[in-house]
Amino acid sequence: MNGIDLRTRYLGLDLPHPVMASASPLTRSVDGICRLADAGAAAVVMSSIYEEQIVAAELAELALLEADGGTHPEASSGFFPEFVSERSVIDDYLQTLRRAAERAGVPVIASLNGVSRAGWSGFASQLEQAGAAAIELNVFRIPAELTESGEHIDRECVDVLRAVKGCVRIPVSVKLSPFHSSTGHFALQLVQAGADGLALFNRFYEPDIDLATLQPRPDFDLSTSADVRLGLTWMSLLHGHLGNTSLAATSGVWRGEDVVKYLLAGADVAMSTSALLRHGPQHIGTLVRELREWMERHGNADLDGLRGRLSATQRGGDPGAFLRAQYRAITTPRRI
Repeated sequence: MNGIDLRTRYLGLDLPHPVMASASPLTRSVDGICRLADAGAAAVVMSSIYEEQIVAAELAELALLEADGGTHPEASSGFFPEFVSERSVIDDYLQTLRRAAERAGVPVIASLNGVSRAGWSGFASQLEQAGAAAIELNVFRIPAELTESGEHIDRECVDVLRAVKGCVRIPVSVKLSPFHSSTGHFALQLVQAGADGLALFNRFYEPDIDLATLQPRPDFDLSTSADVRLGLTWMSLLHGHLGNTSLAATSGVWRGEDVVKYLLAGADVAMSTSALLRHGPQHIGTLVRELREWMERHGNADLDGLRGRLSATQRGGDPGAFLRAQYRAITTPRRI
């Protein structure tokens, strides 16, 4: 079949196909972002700037003002240079975003990683001014306080979204954690608070333990295609229930088949990180080619005929009962 149409729409952005590069070490620099764009990425999410860096930069500016006024003359010794370095990190991020937005030729989406409203709103407007096509809120929240309720955590995340939406005009998406007590209800709350899109899911990296030093050891494992399953489940459940909210898949995208699965479940785009780290930016072209070849083999002319075909909305009936039946089928011993 000739003339396969891969065009899609994400966060109000018209994209030539649904394969994007998500935040990673590859998207920290202008050269890295441009390499991904040249390799065919429909859009690129920059690596995250962290709330701690934003807060530290604000403290640096406050310390400068106080030092000028003679309030804290000792601020220049010892601890003040550390704050200055954080300010430069933020300036570098904005400069990278500005140059990438000018050079890449594809939408560049900025990423904010944090949990509270501190510093986010003002910095979000700076991201917009620097040329971000959209902002992805990566709300990394570990509920370490045993007395803190899930409802309180959800409310904090929604408040962050509202604060950011209140100071920018560009689209704002939220990268969800899979660990909320009611993922669907939380997604609905975010949409009602103004989220233009949702990304499923944030992949957390927990430290290991070094038995030689008896200290925590930062560790990093690449995803696998098996990691699509949780995302497929919730993509299927959310598709068709959140109005025009964009849905992005962000876990386990290694092959064109993984992209197809996410589209069938209801995704608008699929973002890849681990596969690009392993195979390099050129793997974007492989994913797009494999997607196109699958569509040709199965007689699909465009993504509209594919998207959401296997979502819970299309299946009808009770989604909970369907998922429980699948679980039972997987866990019931088969006769040999």
